[in-house]
Amino acid sequence: MAELAGIFLSPLLQAFFERVASGEFGDFFRRQKLDQTLLNNLKTALRSVNAVFEDAEEKQVTNPYVKEWLDELKDAVYDAEDILDEIDTEAMRCKLDAEFLTTTRKVRKAISHSLKVPFDKKIEPKIKEVLKRLKNLVEQKDVIGLKEGVRGKPSERLPTTPWVEESGICGRKDDKEKIINSMFSDDVSGNKMFHVIAIVGMGGLGKTTLAQLVFNDEKVNEYFDSKAWVCVSDDFDVVQVTKKILKGVSVNCDGETDLQSLQSKLKESLTGKKFLLVLDDVWNDKYMKWEALSKPFGFGAQGSRVLVTTREEKVVSVMQTDFRYNLNPLPEEECWSLFVRKAFQGNISDMHPELEEIGRQIVEKCKGLPLAVNTIGSLLWSKVDVEDWNRILKSEVWDMTTEIIPALRLSYTHLPSHLKRCFAYCSIYPKDHIFGKKELVSLWMAEGLLQKSKGKTMEQVGDDNIVDLVSRSLLFQESSTSSTFGMHDLVNDLARFVSGQFIFRLEGGNSLQVTNKIRHLSIVDESLENIPKTMLEALYEAKGLRTFLPITDDWNGLILIKKFAHDHSLPMFRFLRVLSFADDSNLTELPDSIGKIRHLRYLDLSWTGIRKLPDSICKLCNLQTLRLRVCENLTVLPRDMHKLISLRHLELGGSAITEMPLHLALQQIQPIAANSFCSNCGKNCR
Repeated sequence: MAELAGIFLSPLLQAFFERVASGEFGDFFRRQKLDQTLLNNLKTALRSVNAVFEDAEEKQVTNPYVKEWLDELKDAVYDAEDILDEIDTEAMRCKLDAEFLTTTRKVRKAISHSLKVPFDKKIEPKIKEVLKRLKNLVEQKDVIGLKEGVRGKPSERLPTTPWVEESGICGRKDDKEKIINSMFSDDVSGNKMFHVIAIVGMGGLGKTTLAQLVFNDEKVNEYFDSKAWVCVSDDFDVVQVTKKILKGVSVNCDGETDLQSLQSKLKESLTGKKFLLVLDDVWNDKYMKWEALSKPFGFGAQGSRVLVTTREEKVVSVMQTDFRYNLNPLPEEECWSLFVRKAFQGNISDMHPELEEIGRQIVEKCKGLPLAVNTIGSLLWSKVDVEDWNRILKSEVWDMTTEIIPALRLSYTHLPSHLKRCFAYCSIYPKDHIFGKKELVSLWMAEGLLQKSKGKTMEQVGDDNIVDLVSRSLLFQESSTSSTFGMHDLVNDLARFVSGQFIFRLEGGNSLQVTNKIRHLSIVDESLENIPKTMLEALYEAKGLRTFLPITDDWNGLILIKKFAHDHSLPMFRFLRVLSFADDSNLTELPDSIGKIRHLRYLDLSWTGIRKLPDSICKLCNLQTLRLRVCENLTVLPRDMHKLISLRHLELGGSAITEMPLHLALQQIQPIAANSFCSNCGKNCR
């Protein structure tokens, strides 16, 4: 990666350049006598579009031409990644042939290969086609006004102020009292002159509102000698934040830019005073910046407090918080009270009963987020047409032009590059779905979304990513001891928005939205037998599909198996990395053609009636995860399983397997659920 040092890579291109830069890839490229100029031209074109990627991501929200350009770019990069995967897989196949084939079979293999089209003749036209598309996109970027070097500057938002009309707030009285009690408490640790209190939670929960209520409380006014409110937001510039604090405590600092001089004034202003400083909407995770800002705070009187609102756990750690308060969603009845104030101006007695019924359903969809309740309620004020209300009820939040979009999207904008695609992939799950950590990490790994990290396994990197997304309030853990997670409904909408048309959930009759750009597909509470024929035909056109993931307790994928068995070149299967037939009780066998899905990394046959795995499954040299949980009719595994050189997870809990293939290196595979096999004889020796 030396040649890319200093270049900011979009999440879309990070993995691509890592693979191209690897020595193994370059060696194979040269051995196959592939055109090195083509690869260099491809990298040049990708760098050109990479330079404007962040600007395009920001502008796509308001500019449909930019969104169309960005979708075409993503589609082309997906195709480029598939080409790299073909090259990697061919390299792995050649290596396996050299290791596993006898001399006689090598000769036969060489003869049979000589009758086929050479690999370079098949792959080079594909590179040329992708290169042509990328060059066309490079030519368009200036026409649609994209600028280089724009690093995801979030949309301009109005700064917050300390003022709030308390009579218009619902359901935060107890929260307010707990924060105030923590301010007056002597139980906070240490002997510091000031202590930091943090209000933590996802966007839209009402952290700022709660801080405003505390800031304006009469007891708080009497307790502190001096107060200041600063809206910090995205840019934690120590000089600018210091100036805002000085203005908050009525010290003139106009024209002053020297930090030492500013902090001297702040020190003088705070010395001997018990102060309250509110830092609203903090994103800074750099300790050095916080240390520099907070130096004058230590000169205040004992009992001084800094109240921080943030979405990020890392901020809590960096600011060495003495007391943190995790803000929870509003209870539904409190949300309803807020909605009534906004949509009905506080009075529902003379409103149509049908509107109240629809309103309650809308409030339920908001899942306790005051921002959503407040915004949608205000949107519906003065609308008395039932059709208008139903349209809002059935609409995705992203179909509305409201402040919900920038408020939640800011969380995505602030994600580091390596987390953005992992977060977007979570939209494969339906709303209210609870998923396991191991499953999600295995899916991320199969899709190549995990960034390599020195000294860590891919599983450890995936675990870290989940912890990071939880700390940023984008995922939630079911309980402190569980390994299951979920997403708030509106965060799920955010993930769907940023993933665009490339991730598709088939649910609730939304088949009209299917496009040939789909790369990841989940099926929610559907049976393929019940899907219209036109829908299936549209799916078959998704030639670059990478994920096929049914998420339902009982379904029937037999129609797909039959189609695949009779058409070995079925386009939608060719680039699959994730394939699941889990919970399909009708599935008793897989066709031999499963071995043709050369890119497959994750195969789940759990809770199926599968009786035997075809020997061709051992050709899947990329396969990382094979799930065979509760396959009660499965008694034996193919003899050549040791050829699955990428296999990391083999789950057999509840299956009838009693013996492992002798040469399968169990020590290289992650823990095998429920069953324990001897690494010497391969049998279940328990």
